[in-house]
Parts: sequence; C-alpha cells; structure tokens
Amino acid sequence: MTSTADSSFSVKGMRAVVTGAAQGLGLGIATELGQQGASVVIADLQEEKANAEAERLRSAGHEVQAARLDITDSSQVARFFESVAEKGPLDIVVNNAGAGQNIAYVSQLSDEEWLRVMNVTLNGTFYCAREAAKIMERQESGAIVNISSINGQEPAALAAAYNVSKAGVISLTRTMAIELAAYGVRVNAVCPGPVYTEFNRTVMAQRSKSLDLNEEQMIDRIRAAIPLGRWGEPEDIARGVTYLCSPAASWVTGEVLTVSGGLKGVAAAPPKRSP
Repeated sequence: MTSTADSSFSVKGMRAVVTGAAQGLGLGIATELGQQGASVVIADLQEEKANAEAERLRSAGHEVQAARLDITDSSQVARFFESVAEKGPLDIVVNNAGAGQNIAYVSQLSDEEWLRVMNVTLNGTFYCAREAAKIMERQESGAIVNISSINGQEPAALAAAYNVSKAGVISLTRTMAIELAAYGVRVNAVCPGPVYTEFNRTVMAQRSKSLDLNEEQMIDRIRAAIPLGRWGEPEDIARGVTYLCSPAASWVTGEVLTVSGGLKGVAAAPPKRSP
C-alpha cells in the first residue's frame, strides 16, 4: 500500500509575511514555510541581513523576498502591509519580531528599558496584527500567529518587561481570535521554550552572572529542567507555527501552543543582592 501526504497540512501557494525573520526563530519559521511551499516575505529592520537570507533561500528553490520593516513605526507598518496586499491575498502573518530585555530587578528597571521592550515586543506586534486584521477581514480568510514565550505564561525573575510584553501578546491573540472569528480569520499564539539563538545567548550570559554561574553551567541547568532533555531548535518552533497556518488547524483559533520540550517556565530565584 502506498501512502500520500495529507494536503491539509500543506501551505503550498499561500502568501506569508514573517517579521523579525532575518535571523533566529523568525528565519527558522520563514525557512519552514518556504520549504512547505509558501511564498514568504522576510520583514526585518536588518535590511542587509534580510536580503542575504532571502537570496540564500531563493538559491535553495524557495520563493522568498525581503523587505525592510520597523515594526515600531505604525505608519510604516500600515504602508508595508498595504503594499503586500496590493500584490495578492495575504494568507499568513507571523508576528515574530521582538526585543529581549537587559536583565534587571523590577526595583532597578529603568523607564527607558521598560518602554524599549514594550514598544518592540507588544506595540510592534499590535501594529502588525492590526494591519493584517484589516486585510484579512476584507478577504474573509487568513491566519495570524503571534510569537509569545513561556515567559508570558510563567514569568521569570529579572525580566519583567519581557514577561509582561509576552503576556500581552497572548491577551491580544485571544482578543483578536474572538473579534475575527466571524470573518473566518484564525489567530493563535506560539510560546517557545529555550532555543539557543543569538537572542538567548545574550540573555544567558547576563542571567548566569546574576546567579553566580558561568554560562555553560546556566545552559546545563536549563537543559536539565527540560523534560525532553534538550534545548529547542528553530525548526521545532517553526513546525508548530506552520501547523497553525495550515488547513489542518482550520478549527483552531484563540489557542496558545507551547513548544518547549515540556518546560513550563524558568523559576530560579536570584540570591539577595549585596548592599
């Protein structure tokens, strides 16, 4: 007996936008969508890097373009999404772009750092999701996936701005899912666990100092806490995202998919600070 692929899991022929896709998780998501047949726009503030990655993916046979996008500029976001819509239906939007936080106790967290993280991670996601919603309402079709974090579900110490911004992304996702349901537009969130990207390397270096550990000890401590026994890879997250974008998830909206190897959160409490 021969088996055939289930077409309900296919995104072939769909048009997708992935923000923050010049590197890390976003690049992994853009790559997976391209491998599965979607036409992808890599939207990123890092224009040179986005162009280089788009060229690399095109050379591998994927239909990928790059565009510069500052998600913190609402007028630029509006112009970008309208320009995408002018070229055809917008089937998939993955709001991945975000900012990590320089770790700090809440009592020492500056206004500038709080606002910087909120402006990118929460406001930027809102601006992009809002414009995607306008287009998908007109089409009466589409799928939006917002990238949150396990920190948005179980807050970690020393990352209040990041925790709150990612919790806000979850709330925005559920609100939009209710509002867009009548239009046949699905909105879901994915909460990744630890993936050793450049983003997490920076965070781990800072967090290890706060716990008086070296970076390798910190990495091993987190690995030991993950029930499946390893850090994640970008493709682990990308496959979850691709499922939510596919017809296989046609009755799935307002959900939060945790892709973390079973890890629920990083609960380590930092020691008392020296006077």
